[in-house]
Amino acid sequence: MNRKLMNVLAAACGLAAVVLPVSAHHSFSAEFDSNKPVKLEGKVVKMEWSNPHTWLFLDVEKPDGTVEHWSVEGGAPGVLLRNGWNRNSLPAGTRIVVNGFQSKDGALRANSRSIEFPDGRKLDTGSSYTGGKEKNAD
Repeated sequence: MNRKLMNVLAAACGLAAVVLPVSAHHSFSAEFDSNKPVKLEGKVVKMEWSNPHTWLFLDVEKPDGTVEHWSVEGGAPGVLLRNGWNRNSLPAGTRIVVNGFQSKDGALRANSRSIEFPDGRKLDTGSSYTGGKEKNAD
């Protein structure tokens, strides 16, 4: 193969490596509804530190005793670290309150704004929501 063709192929591969991850990322409004604020009180099942977003899995007990299993999107790991988080901030079994917005399709999935602990501490979750003032779920 000649050198020119090799350079073109290398450039195309480099461009694909940059463009493909960006295209897989979504905006807040593509998946979540700012008119559906939620306040979820429950126990942490697990926290996944993955790019482009962290994911928190939470069991929320309803008044009738049934349990809903929620998936909650947070900011990128780097954003959470800058906001004071570390990988041990939410161990399984921790009771928390998540403030955020539910998915547009009504699934048990949300984008979080903040997390509150029983002792009153609050952590910003680095939400991708940019719609202005936070609405309350109360």
